[in-house]
Amino acid sequence: MVFSSDCTDPKLHDLQMFLPKYFGTWSPPGSTNDLYLKLEDVTRKFNKPCIMDVKIGQKSYDPHASAEKIQQQISKYPLMEEIGFLVLGMRVYHMDSNSFEVQNQHYGRSLTKDTIKHGLSTFFNNGYYLRKDAVSACLQKVQNILQWFENQDTLHFYASSLLFVYDGSCPQSVLTVDGKAHAKKVATTEPLREEEVTECNNNISMLNPMENGKNEEQVEKKWSRIHMANKKICPKRLHSEAFLEREILTEDKSRKNNGSQEHLNGNLLTKLENVLCQVSTDLRDGTQVDVRMIDFAHVFPSEGKDLGYIYGLKNLIAVLQSILDE
Repeated sequence: MVFSSDCTDPKLHDLQMFLPKYFGTWSPPGSTNDLYLKLEDVTRKFNKPCIMDVKIGQKSYDPHASAEKIQQQISKYPLMEEIGFLVLGMRVYHMDSNSFEVQNQHYGRSLTKDTIKHGLSTFFNNGYYLRKDAVSACLQKVQNILQWFENQDTLHFYASSLLFVYDGSCPQSVLTVDGKAHAKKVATTEPLREEEVTECNNNISMLNPMENGKNEEQVEKKWSRIHMANKKICPKRLHSEAFLEREILTEDKSRKNNGSQEHLNGNLLTKLENVLCQVSTDLRDGTQVDVRMIDFAHVFPSEGKDLGYIYGLKNLIAVLQSILDE
């Protein structure tokens, strides 16, 4: 109905942006009785797709369910009515191990009102740090879906889910130093305020001549690790990265000529910080994220707003906002 060429309902037409695209039906060769929906693969554009399925609503059974079915669904997750959503599973890419962590429905059912925030934040943790860029982008998309539900009163959704996807690959706004990830400061069109410059400077620890007794050779290795780790995990070369490479080589030659540790602390660090603060503004909103509504076996006509689904969305938004505010 939503993707029908003769769809005239504006609410259904607006729903298209929140669903995987529909390409008709499909049957395997020799099995014409087995009919499948042919849907868009929403993970196709991601390099390391992190995926989470979250069932939304206070009830996971429809109005026609038998008493036995109702009890069965309630027993699976008794907190569904109070929390309003259930994590059915997730797959998260960890940068530190270059592997995926997978959690099934038993993980989600083990989450309580006190642990749901931590359980959900696991999806956004890449092994080094919390991907707040992905949290923020997902939050915006869920808010858009909530707006659609608050403006429609003809359909109720039961046992339906939201599919969350974001790219677990290293975002361009990340620098790794000695195996630890640090967020780079992305440039804005306005001059940097003093506190912003300070925040950016803190991404690189300043070196003093006798830092923990490290000699010049150890310091040189440290800068090499900074550059190589960043290059390895974030393979796309920015213009600023090429500039950074040239500056490191130039400063290295200059430092060897004059033997000054101050030269390293002054000129090179200043240029490093400037490079990190001037990442292309094209990357500012470049977080790849998708949130789609899926699973519609239990959608029913109604004469009022879907309060159960709206309740679940609002609770989910509150938890995501809480994670973002940490």
